[in-house]
This record gives sequence, C-alpha cells and structure tokens, in this order.
Amino acid sequence: MATTEECRTALEQLSRNLAAAGGDIRKAAALDRSLSCHLTDLDLTFTGRLADGRLTGITDAPGPPADKADIRLTTTGDDLVALVDGRLSFPTAWATGRLKLDAGFRDLLRLRTLL
Repeated sequence: MATTEECRTALEQLSRNLAAAGGDIRKAAALDRSLSCHLTDLDLTFTGRLADGRLTGITDAPGPPADKADIRLTTTGDDLVALVDGRLSFPTAWATGRLKLDAGFRDLLRLRTLL
C-alpha cells in the first residue's frame, strides 16, 4: 500500500508533468479550480488548486473531503501512484471503477483532453 508521502510525491510529480505539458494538454489543465483527491485505502484527502496548469497549495487531512471541490477524484493510493508513474492509464482506471472523477460538465469537457 502506498504511503501518504508517496501519494504526496505523486501529486507533486503530476503538477510538474502538467506544468511541462504543451498544446491541448496545457490548455485543458489551465483551469482555475479547487481539487480534492480522496484516497480510500488511506482514508485521507489531498486538496489543492489547479491553476495555470499546476497543482498548488497541496494539503492533506484525514477522512473524506471536508468541502466539495470543483474537481473531485476518488481512488486508492496505489492507483494514484500508478496513474502518475504511467503504469495505469486514466481511461482504464476510470472505466474499471478504480478512479472516480466528479466535476461540472464544462470542466469534464475540458479535462477529456487529458484522457
């Protein structure tokens, strides 16, 4: 099972990946939205802000998200690490129920480019 620190490192790597991306991926990630990532196996939620193609202000707290973020991910720590490492594709994780993504319709349309 992935540790809290491994999950934080994965989110920081995701932020670096998004910042380094170009083209359609950069445009899709250029939202200004609150984000939460609830890790069910650790019963821990990371929150932050997706702004200008980066995740900023990443914090963690025990339990499910205290507030409803604009973009909400639910997965396990192992799957989060595997997604960021490229060992698990986002479409596969989503289609098999290993990742749940909740967001407004407009945000989902923009985020589909990341898939």
